[in-house]
Amino acid sequence: MTDRLGAYLNRIGYTGAVAPDLPTLRALCAAHISAVPFEDLDVQLGRPPGLDVDTIYEKIVAQRRGGWCYEMNGLFGWVLGEIGFDVMRVYGGVLRERMGDQQMGNHLCLIATLDRPYLVDVGFGSALNRPLPLEAGEHDCAPFRVTLSEVGDGYWRYSEQAFAAPFTYDFRSEPADEALLGAVCTKQGADPASNFVLNLVAQRRSGTSHRMLRGKVLVHTTPDGVEQTEIGSADELAATLRDIFGLDVPEVARLWPKVCARHDELFGQPGA
Repeated sequence: MTDRLGAYLNRIGYTGAVAPDLPTLRALCAAHISAVPFEDLDVQLGRPPGLDVDTIYEKIVAQRRGGWCYEMNGLFGWVLGEIGFDVMRVYGGVLRERMGDQQMGNHLCLIATLDRPYLVDVGFGSALNRPLPLEAGEHDCAPFRVTLSEVGDGYWRYSEQAFAAPFTYDFRSEPADEALLGAVCTKQGADPASNFVLNLVAQRRSGTSHRMLRGKVLVHTTPDGVEQTEIGSADELAATLRDIFGLDVPEVARLWPKVCARHDELFGQPGA
């Protein structure tokens, strides 16, 4: 085992055996999701991330940060390759079912092949904490119900749902177009209309509990339902990211005016 792989395993708190098999894959997915939050703080702070694995490693492992799909699955794919898994980077399209093929490339996921292909995705909002056999079916991934289905033209659709409308992405079981991934990654990190530029987001799962911070609103989803609370100050924002999501990034406090402005834009001016 290399020092870099060992440091990653220490980062996610994994102490089990390491081998290119299904038990290891399941355990690594669960450990990564529990330890490493999904987050877009660098985009919010004007530091759009890229696809370089060394840079991602430094951020997530050395700096103990989280990341978005390109970083989370980018690093996880490297880890699986180091262990000896047959792993393929796959590009997807979030909400392609509604918005069409223009969405392709706005998500990176993985397919690991063992006895059969498995969808592996530690970077879709920290929801999926296990590999899924690449076959049509429904899975209890509490607090979510997860579905894989074939939707024509070689596309698969991943869908997850808790107490709101399903959230989906489409993908094909074929190697990612890396040029397209790079272009869309850059666009999502800089385009003023990008959801990641518009909205501060952090998400983390622990067992069957999933927390999402979107701007000022903290959403806690469990199998029993959904609770929402609202962050009230810049200091509380920084403390929430530190204490709930494990993200010690005090400079996010300067984003508070932007977060408040976006909240008012989405939900109306206070007292209106």
